[in-house]
Amino acid sequence: MTDEEELLDEAGAIELLNEALTLQYRSALQYTLTSGSLFGFEFQSLGDQLWDYGRMELDDARLLVEKVVALGGSPATDVAKLEWSGDAGNAVEWLIESEGNAIDALQAAIEPTGREGRSEALEHTLEHLIMRKQNQVDFLLRARREA
Repeated sequence: MTDEEELLDEAGAIELLNEALTLQYRSALQYTLTSGSLFGFEFQSLGDQLWDYGRMELDDARLLVEKVVALGGSPATDVAKLEWSGDAGNAVEWLIESEGNAIDALQAAIEPTGREGRSEALEHTLEHLIMRKQNQVDFLLRARREA
């Protein structure tokens, strides 16, 4: 690897972080929307868990905004498409699908990070977000599973 390949590609990182950020905004809003709109006694505790996830997603959105700005960029302001369903199963399926897309976008944002100290910090931040988000998806996969 040459020295240049090991440097943080700021422009590339900003672009990919912003792509992930539009999905991250959706994550915070989608969990909030779903948590407040599930009906039926059997889904109320699920709604509480989704609300907790929504708050964590908002914290992660702020981290991504901070990284974009620290790299000299302007944070994205677009939000990926939200969906609502009154059917809890469909709502969970959409969360699994949309969170999978967000995980993929965060993973893609690792590519331009390089090997500098700030690059490693950005990479580890992204990995932490991916890990937390995947744990949430795993919870949803277990929740939808039937014996």
